[in-house]
Amino acid sequence: MQHVMSEPSELPHFRDMPVSAIPDVLRAGWRDFLRAPAFGLAFSGFYVLGGIVLWMVFSARGEEWWPIPFALGFPLLAPFAAIGLYEVSRRIEAGQPLIWRDVIACCISQKDRQIPSMAMLILMMFMFWVFVAHTVFALFMGLSAFTNVSSSPEILFSANGLAMLAIGTVIGGVFALTLFSFTVVGLPLLLEREIDIITAIITSVRAVTANPVSMAIWGGTIALSLFIGMIPMFLGLLVVLPVLGHASWHMYRRLTF
Repeated sequence: MQHVMSEPSELPHFRDMPVSAIPDVLRAGWRDFLRAPAFGLAFSGFYVLGGIVLWMVFSARGEEWWPIPFALGFPLLAPFAAIGLYEVSRRIEAGQPLIWRDVIACCISQKDRQIPSMAMLILMMFMFWVFVAHTVFALFMGLSAFTNVSSSPEILFSANGLAMLAIGTVIGGVFALTLFSFTVVGLPLLLEREIDIITAIITSVRAVTANPVSMAIWGGTIALSLFIGMIPMFLGLLVVLPVLGHASWHMYRRLTF
């Protein structure tokens, strides 16, 4: 696959995406994972290990509640793992051999293209989400912010605690929806074609707004699956993350032509 092109690529067209396509792309993602499980486990392993280390560090400091915003914001970071998984699915689709050297080389070659800009946008939104989440916690909990939530979980069920959870969920949903709209087509588009990040984002948002119901359900499926995968101790992500990554490539293929 040649990644450096002299001319910009043609923009894709969109298909109508029925909700019934979602189980199909999930099955396709599962098939790709079974076809090349080592790749999926390797790419997802970095996130699982990072989550475990983060939890252990804060637990040792008696601050078990600190990783909560990171965990809730995990869907914002999930696209980072997708590039290698997209390339694996693309190679399976094209009948090309799955060679570690070539897949890694594809990932490394992205440094000279537009994907680092998308990665920076994702990281900035994630860090801003963490800041907002802690601000909301402090505003609603006041002095309770100094209380260990793990040993005093009842504070979350107080009036302020419930209000904090409600407001935090709404704000987090806005962050996740925005980034989902930017990346669901934008990220695989940047991998496959020579296109700038702004055009990729606009194209992705257009694809989402053209299929609002199916894309809303697809985004909800991704978020719910990731949250379930984080139980227990992020270990479920070893399977959930690669399956969703492969499935996202197939969703991109179903959406565009």
